[in-house]
Amino acid sequence: MPVTSIKLIIDPKLLKTISEIAKGENTTENEFINNIIKKEIKKIQNETLEERIKRLGNGNIKILNKEQYNPNEEDLDKMIGLFEAKEPFDSVEEMKKIERGEDV
Repeated sequence: MPVTSIKLIIDPKLLKTISEIAKGENTTENEFINNIIKKEIKKIQNETLEERIKRLGNGNIKILNKEQYNPNEEDLDKMIGLFEAKEPFDSVEEMKKIERGEDV
């Protein structure tokens, strides 16, 4: 497998921990770090939309349906982009239009 070199700036305490764990698992630091990165990428690729929203929102985002929607003033201040569309649309395509400066 071809490899590429990368320079990382890493906390010395973290590197020491990585070294200790890798040594305990009878592997190199490089193999250990590669395995962790591969596992995390696989985990991210397999997560549900709700899991992804929670991860990216640091737990500060709520997913609500019509039955759950009864916000108080504090919740209203936290809401971002909540609306009901009259008909289905491709939100990704609409965002691309906005990025290109097209009318939506």
